[in-house]
Amino acid sequence: DGYRILHITDPHFDAADGLGDAIVRTVAGAEVDLCVLTGDFRNVERGPFTQTEILEPLAAIRRTVRASDGFLATLGNHDPADMVAPLRQLGLRVLVNRTHHVRRGGQAIALTGIDDVHRYYTPAADAALAAHDPQAFGIVLAHSPEMAGEAAAAGHSLYLCGHCHGGQLCLPGGRPLITHLSRHRDLYAGLWRYGEMWGYTSTGAGVADPPIRFNCQGEVTEFRLRAE
Repeated sequence: DGYRILHITDPHFDAADGLGDAIVRTVAGAEVDLCVLTGDFRNVERGPFTQTEILEPLAAIRRTVRASDGFLATLGNHDPADMVAPLRQLGLRVLVNRTHHVRRGGQAIALTGIDDVHRYYTPAADAALAAHDPQAFGIVLAHSPEMAGEAAAAGHSLYLCGHCHGGQLCLPGGRPLITHLSRHRDLYAGLWRYGEMWGYTSTGAGVADPPIRFNCQGEVTEFRLRAE
């Protein structure tokens, strides 16, 4: 009860000058139990990881955010597999279709991180979600909301994701022109519920091309869990 999670997603650190510094300033000094980052660290969509300049703002977040249970990360559709090793060297535990447990006495939270399924789907993501013990409190860390149905069916309790940027370029009232979702298109932003599972799709900390927002504000989100 009261467990705090800081969620950062879609920073796209190299998409615009000063973006990395702005994100670091936003989270500087935050004190939480856990910090989770759910992908799209760079702006280039394909190719090997050569954008090493994005590691500095990540290192700064690692230094300035106080997270007693550490930092967990998953990859996004902009992030190649060869990014895993540099992220781990920064002290981020990258979950590649695996589950990490946080324990407090006799209680535990099972955090399952899956690969981005929008572009890099494999059955390993399904298997990781299905392996969940439905008696445990399970949190899914995913880049996009496109596996919400499978996560809810497996008995997970909370699903944290991003990917859509809330549309980034929206009509008045925040209606997105594009969500970049192939399924669950209604879960493009904010708090939602799928079956018995709650979920939250962040509008993202950064921007992709074009590097502007219209009728859609970016965000970094802090969650606090409450026991029922």
